[in-house]
Amino acid sequence: MTLPQEVKIVEVGPRDGLQNEKQVLDIATKVSLIKKLADVGLQTIETGSFVSPKWVPQMANSGEVYEMLNHNSSIRYPVLVPNVKGFSNALSFKVKEMSCFTAASDTFNQKNINCSVDESLERIKALMDEAKSHNIPVRGYVSCIVGCPYQGDIEPAMVARVTEKLLSMGCYEISLGDTIGVGTPGRISSLIEYLSNYVPKEKLALHLHDTYGQALANIYAGLQSGIRVFDSSVAGLGGCPYAKGASGNVATEDLVYMFNGLNIHTGVDLNKLIHVGDFISKVLGRVNQSKVANALLSE
Repeated sequence: MTLPQEVKIVEVGPRDGLQNEKQVLDIATKVSLIKKLADVGLQTIETGSFVSPKWVPQMANSGEVYEMLNHNSSIRYPVLVPNVKGFSNALSFKVKEMSCFTAASDTFNQKNINCSVDESLERIKALMDEAKSHNIPVRGYVSCIVGCPYQGDIEPAMVARVTEKLLSMGCYEISLGDTIGVGTPGRISSLIEYLSNYVPKEKLALHLHDTYGQALANIYAGLQSGIRVFDSSVAGLGGCPYAKGASGNVATEDLVYMFNGLNIHTGVDLNKLIHVGDFISKVLGRVNQSKVANALLSE
């Protein structure tokens, strides 16, 4: 398949990246990070989540962070919501776009949100009904599309079932998450081809973790299979508090570098982005996971 001229990057660092960090950042630092990411040309930046602060304390100030962003620009700032309660909380901050989540693994869902896949879909249906009544677009996430830390390999049929359900409820797009990073290009390609029998490829995105160093190769396989939307996290921030051994998301810097080399337009200034990754890594006192950033900053 011919590679596309452009792709869309969804930056998830301020949410999926920071939620796994032990250090809780203050509102001003989070806002600064998001504004810096917007300045590099990223058009969709997931800013936080309205989950219980008891379980994810890093996201406790998501509403206050959202309020301090510039909502008159063309940049989209979605937030993650788990249920109707989270939706109502987000709505009180006048959030314009949201995401919901489930998994292709019952065991993972039980560990993550204390319910089965079917029970989570019932919660999402109630959330989607509310979202439709307020004309709020919702993106869906499906975790563990290849493997689960508790169940092992995941059958493509389960991924297809959940993806179909979310689209039928009204999600405008489904982000497919290799939560523990066990995917390989062959498995990702096969999964996408299997799913294309049930849902349009243009409704799919990839959210790939780099545990085994396969994320970029898997993204290239996704490109060849017709996927045009990819999630990533600045400096490779992230992981999953409910998936032991899961490392960070693919670094946005590495992703942009690869796309630049393929002459695929992203609208992102790589040099500016590298400095944003350096900024947040220093704030957190952690090693930047981007190989590209580390190489270019050391020159």
